[in-house]
Amino acid sequence: MQADQNTRPAGLLPGGPSNIAGLNAQDATGAAEGNSAQLPGGSRKNIPRPSWSRRGGPPPWASSRVFHDLSLATLRALLASVASLDSEHAQHSGDTGLQVAAVLVALFEEAGAVRVVLTRRSAGLRRHGSEVAFPGGMLEPGERPRDAALREAYEEIGLDPGAVEVVAELPVTRTASSASEIVPFVGALGARPQFTPNSSEVERVFDVALGHLASESVYRQEIWGLPGHDGGHRMHLFELEDEMIWGATARILVSLLALISGQ
Repeated sequence: MQADQNTRPAGLLPGGPSNIAGLNAQDATGAAEGNSAQLPGGSRKNIPRPSWSRRGGPPPWASSRVFHDLSLATLRALLASVASLDSEHAQHSGDTGLQVAAVLVALFEEAGAVRVVLTRRSAGLRRHGSEVAFPGGMLEPGERPRDAALREAYEEIGLDPGAVEVVAELPVTRTASSASEIVPFVGALGARPQFTPNSSEVERVFDVALGHLASESVYRQEIWGLPGHDGGHRMHLFELEDEMIWGATARILVSLLALISGQ
């Protein structure tokens, strides 16, 4: 049962706006109007928080210290052992009834920290405009998911496919709003790349240290009261100084961080 602003149980958070373009129905069906979240540094980013929600539990990696001294070489070896490419996702929309997309989780090491490349999608896009995402997109006819992830990264941010060592495939995640499943591939880069963003698709390219994303000051879990989810729906959020990461992108990051920490 949903609670209104005056009867919200203890520990619940205020509702948020539902005006993000490309609202992910799997994550936020039934979102209600409310006050937007104010992020540190004065930047205002909206998430479609429903009329009630509450804090969730700690992250799976809460007790792990692996991120303090993680190198890209160590991470590459770890992923090769637990997230093999031998069983690369081979299904297509004809098999599942869903469209298939692929994204590239590109990692590089700098100043002793492993960093991940992210984008903010252009505001004018029909779906998921202004949201934080990995470079990626839908497969072309006959295309393998791994090839699509590399092609899309080149088209969106100018990342040379020859500079990417694809080392792992992460679990597929699904979105209801676009009736698609997303196949994430982890790619290792030898150094910080030079980006040439395609302005029609990408407003901004940026990178964040994995250790920073895993910190308690950035990651939080919330339970959202949504129709069809008895007991609430678990949501993952990464709150950066000037960006909010949520939805499918946040789920993929959680999958990667949990895998690294052995969870």
